[in-house]
Amino acid sequence: MRYLLNPLNLLPKICILLLGVLLALPAAAQMRVVATTPSLGVLAAEIGGDQVSVRVLAPADRDVHYLDARPSYMAAMRRADLLLEVGAGLEEGWLPAALRGAANPTINEGRPGHFRAADFIELRESITVSGPNMGHVHAEGNPHFTIDPLRMAQLGKVFAERLGQLQPEHAGNFARAAEDLAQRLEQRAAELAAQVEPGQRYVSYHEDLDYLSEWLPVEIVGYLEPVPGIPPTARHLRELSESLRGTQGRVLYAVFQPARGANYLRDQINWSGHPLPLEPAEATLDSYLELMAQWAGAFADSQ
Repeated sequence: MRYLLNPLNLLPKICILLLGVLLALPAAAQMRVVATTPSLGVLAAEIGGDQVSVRVLAPADRDVHYLDARPSYMAAMRRADLLLEVGAGLEEGWLPAALRGAANPTINEGRPGHFRAADFIELRESITVSGPNMGHVHAEGNPHFTIDPLRMAQLGKVFAERLGQLQPEHAGNFARAAEDLAQRLEQRAAELAAQVEPGQRYVSYHEDLDYLSEWLPVEIVGYLEPVPGIPPTARHLRELSESLRGTQGRVLYAVFQPARGANYLRDQINWSGHPLPLEPAEATLDSYLELMAQWAGAFADSQ
């Protein structure tokens, strides 16, 4: 007796077989992005989405000027498909050495896998100083633009284009994510600026807080450092306090910077001191938005 096979009876087995084959296939590889700072990690994570994995090198509470080229940095960069750096000299003390140690030509300067953010936006002029004790000076401009959400919004769109070049099949998604990110940053910046009384003045420890005056209605009028990278001297603090005596303002400094100068101005001319983080605690948009609120809040507190 001959038995005729019913194709319908084979469908479940075929489906199971196909499912097994699909599960056995490797998942689409994520682009491995290494960002030097948490704020740049925000851009990579928000715009790249599920198509990228992001590793941030600099801890949020450290001065990026003075990191070391750690072996862990080199290991992360050795496997990276894209390196995202601030540029304009901010990482010059350690990133070139880490790049050499990584020996990954994909992310070398000039390659599509190397994105130097400062090259794509307009920078504020940096303090320029000449002489044997000049500290660190950024000839290309002030590299601390990541505290300006408006520049971050602009930068995100350019970064989306680079991601689209590396993964053309997802270029549209990257562009839409960058537009959404820009809208949220610009909207929040406008909301916070409206909450700050215009015309307030502040002194910063270093030029790393200059960009606050780009999106908040405030004015920077001095620095605790006599020269970029050189700790405040007693003479400089006396001269600074005399120049500001009889005026109102605030002293802002990064959480990793000493409070001595701020305390001196508080005692001499009654200016309040405000330690602030420069980077989000996590490479997420929510963390960056919270940080924006902290920056604006320094001008909302009573002195």
